[in-house]
Amino acid sequence: MIRGGGRRALIALLAVAAVAVTGCTGKSGSGGASGTDTGAGSVAGLPVTHFESGLKPDAPAPGVDVRNADGGEDDKLATAAIDDVQTYWGEMLPSNFGQQFQPVKSLLSYDSQTDTEKTGCGSVKKLVNAFYCSADDSVAWDRGVLLPMLRQRFGPMSVVVVLAHEFGHAVQFRLGDKAGITKSTPTVVKEQQADCFAGGYFRWVAEDKSKFYRVSTSEGLNQVLAAMFLIRDQAGTSAADKGAHGTAFDRTFAFQAGFEKGPKECAGMTAENVKARLTERPFDKGDTGKGDAKFDDRAVDLLKKSLDEAFKGAKVAAPEITDGGSCQTTPPASYCPADNTVSIDRAKLAQLAQPIDREAEMKGQDPGGMGDFAAFSEVAARYALGIQKGVGASIDNANAGLRTACLVGAWAAFTNRPGDLRLSAGDLDEAIADLLQPESLVSADVNGKRPDSGFDRVEALRKGYLEGSSVCSKQYA
Repeated sequence: MIRGGGRRALIALLAVAAVAVTGCTGKSGSGGASGTDTGAGSVAGLPVTHFESGLKPDAPAPGVDVRNADGGEDDKLATAAIDDVQTYWGEMLPSNFGQQFQPVKSLLSYDSQTDTEKTGCGSVKKLVNAFYCSADDSVAWDRGVLLPMLRQRFGPMSVVVVLAHEFGHAVQFRLGDKAGITKSTPTVVKEQQADCFAGGYFRWVAEDKSKFYRVSTSEGLNQVLAAMFLIRDQAGTSAADKGAHGTAFDRTFAFQAGFEKGPKECAGMTAENVKARLTERPFDKGDTGKGDAKFDDRAVDLLKKSLDEAFKGAKVAAPEITDGGSCQTTPPASYCPADNTVSIDRAKLAQLAQPIDREAEMKGQDPGGMGDFAAFSEVAARYALGIQKGVGASIDNANAGLRTACLVGAWAAFTNRPGDLRLSAGDLDEAIADLLQPESLVSADVNGKRPDSGFDRVEALRKGYLEGSSVCSKQYA
């Protein structure tokens, strides 16, 4: 976050109210609320499930030919993924777009450490990547570095999501005008569509329609989202950059849109409606800290001021933020209902607020902190519990945790303007990094319990950010 700046006009968030859940619909491609059920017991209308995700024990042998394959575990995963996603599109293109599907012409497996194979897009030497090449209608993947790294860190479905994404580009090529893609379409829009198409495929798998794979809507989708978080763009990247793929917030948004609404929603993503909601932007000129502020006394004072301004529309007593305090139930930040205070451990929050070491993260090492906004969000979540208690809403169940994450998102949107404490490039990704951790407080109830589904936790933050605080009580009553 950025400190300093002129005072902004105060726009109070709507008061939280415990009301019945209502469904909402949004404009195609624009990212409005899904019409599916939401809440702790549902993942976009599907039940929350727990089982080991990956290849089914009785999965058949893939029926596709892959050049240069070595028959190892990662090639088996990738080949099955290609066969499976082609079956998916064999169903979806006729039913959604009225055209028959044609398989890609060429598949290539390679080891970026040793191989020099070529596609229509050039040599794969030292290319740690997976890609679709329209020049020869091919899909290629690095089995030497990329796929094993993803599988070992996030499980087999992370390999599948990468291939499903790349195949999304092949679908764009086939849809042509129906996907609205031209030579002048920004890269980030193409990437949003491909992430969305991958989400649609994963919904199909979650509904147990795949003959190769199964994925749970809790741990399985959590691993997929974690993999997508890893391959986000560096904070401070401009969405206008030629190679921009999107922030973690943008990429998970697109994936969830496809999962919730299907491939027509994805094809409806255009430069106009994508640009309106993208969070990817360069650092502000005055942001000398490159998006990270120290978690110190001054930061806590500014955070309290920001939260008070944002939630004053609730017209209830605002919680005080104290060191130590009357309870330490969910360190490093705890909401204490007895005296309406948020008790914090400044040392631990300062450690959490340390910038992410991107190099260590990519190597699978401890990245240190998660960034200042992760720490601010944990405190904001405990503060939001106090506001909810003040208006008579529940604060001790799973929906309370999702409602809290939603309100943190609404507060983040409130700070996304000039003021004493302002949202910076990369901040929302720091919140998502925290949300995907098993011990995160951003989506936890007053006792520290959180919904099992990371998909739900991320979605709740996103809804609050894009749709405002009123959706929090409507969707998570």
